[in-house]
Parts: sequence; structure tokens; C-alpha cells
Amino acid sequence: MKRRRTVHESATIEPPPGSRTAGGDPPETAQRTLILDWIVSRRIAGGRRVESCSGSQVVLVRGHPVNHVPHAFLAVFSCCAWGVVRAVVAVVNRVEREALTVDAQGRVVTVSAP
Repeated sequence: MKRRRTVHESATIEPPPGSRTAGGDPPETAQRTLILDWIVSRRIAGGRRVESCSGSQVVLVRGHPVNHVPHAFLAVFSCCAWGVVRAVVAVVNRVEREALTVDAQGRVVTVSAP
């Protein structure tokens, strides 16, 4: 049975101090942008990078794709002995994407993708 990896977040999804309005009114666009920037900066500090950014949504990525060309050349020149290393690297190295969106109430919605 294949085990699924669980993601442990070190940064909580909390808005920056002072970003909420006093009367409980929905935050304005500038406040929502501030909330999203705060969360993104915390996630970047945790090892992610920004893949795309538009208005109230950001896609963050963790990991790097495998470049198979040098591994293929090494496998050919080592009589397929490097193929074992190539297979392990291809299975272990994963790219994880995460989309962050701030809704009209100022809540951050996170959607994870493979």
C-alpha cells in the first residue's frame, strides 16, 4: 500500500496584525492584498517560491522538477548502473503546488495540488 505524504505547515494562516476592520466589515481590496502578501511572505520564508500571482490569488511551488537528460546520459555511459539512481530521484523528488486566495471576507483559502 502506498503511503501518502502529509504536508506539515510551519506558518499558520493568520492575517497580519491590524489588517481587520474594527466593525467587522468586510476588508477592502487593499486590506485583502495586505493579507495575501503577509501569508505569501511567510510561505516564502518556509521554502516555497511564487509561480504566478494575479490580484487576489497566488500559486506557490515547493520542489524542483527533475532534469532527465543528464541522468539519461549517465545511465548510457555507466551501462545502466545510473538508472537506479535516476529511478530513485524521479520517485522521491516531487513538485507540490498550492493556490492561496483571499475571499471577500478576508479569509485565506488554500487549495493544494500535486
